[in-house]
Amino acid sequence: MSEEAILQLYSEADALLNVTGAQELRSEQFTCGRRIYVESEPFASQVRAEQGDKETLSALAGHDTHFSFGENLGSPDCDAPMNGTKWQPTRQPVVLDLWRHLFPPGAAYNTITTWHNKGKTVTYRDDTYYWTKDREFEKFLDLPHKSRASIEIAATVNTKVQQLLGNHGWRQLDSVSLSRDMESYRTYIQQARGEFTVARDQYTRPNTGWFSDRTACYLASGRPVITQQTGFSKFLPTGHGLFAFKTMDDILAAVETIESDYEGNCRAAYDIAAEYFSAEKVLGALMDRAGL
Repeated sequence: MSEEAILQLYSEADALLNVTGAQELRSEQFTCGRRIYVESEPFASQVRAEQGDKETLSALAGHDTHFSFGENLGSPDCDAPMNGTKWQPTRQPVVLDLWRHLFPPGAAYNTITTWHNKGKTVTYRDDTYYWTKDREFEKFLDLPHKSRASIEIAATVNTKVQQLLGNHGWRQLDSVSLSRDMESYRTYIQQARGEFTVARDQYTRPNTGWFSDRTACYLASGRPVITQQTGFSKFLPTGHGLFAFKTMDDILAAVETIESDYEGNCRAAYDIAAEYFSAEKVLGALMDRAGL
């Protein structure tokens, strides 16, 4: 689009959705009557706002409506501070037709992830909250030796981590090559037996209710999911197709339940995606609550 057309769109649009909150608002975007902040990573921004971070406060103030994938924000059992912002819940939308599975299930429960992240650690009330998955995966390194299921991780890691995972029975693939284009990423998910994954400390310990977009794609592919509890089970059905865990025993029990009726759990996984993550429902509800 030409610059002139873009400026006209800003002034005529019903609303501007700042998805992930990554767009720093410019003066021309304030000509749009509604500016909606859609947060994908709860907890850190709430803490920064509570601590008076000027950049965060300015970003939030530039929007009139605020949504978050942390569905449990503001609940008594969620430790994230609200600092006066009215956060409304929403989810990652999925276009179901793009994820209809075309492949038979493979042998492994897998996931695609980044093993270690830097730079987003948060300190709140003299405690440290981490934004990296390696700390959580390391709590369950013995899973392949304890479960009858094959467990695989697609993550780009160094030789030391490769050896660590290999010694504990993990199958491994490189995540960069798999996610370099959309087709290989989608095929990897569709060919999984299911997903086993963890969630970052910033999502789990404060009980934010966050749920992964990648995990929603596994469900939409009709693949059962075993994922770490973040409080999402208050809002999504678990125990058939989708399983929340806190302990190793929870994971092992989930594997046994899935394998005892694999086809039934695949159907349940897809049904959860269709009922709770379909783009039409998620975006329709967001627009309704935003008053559009």
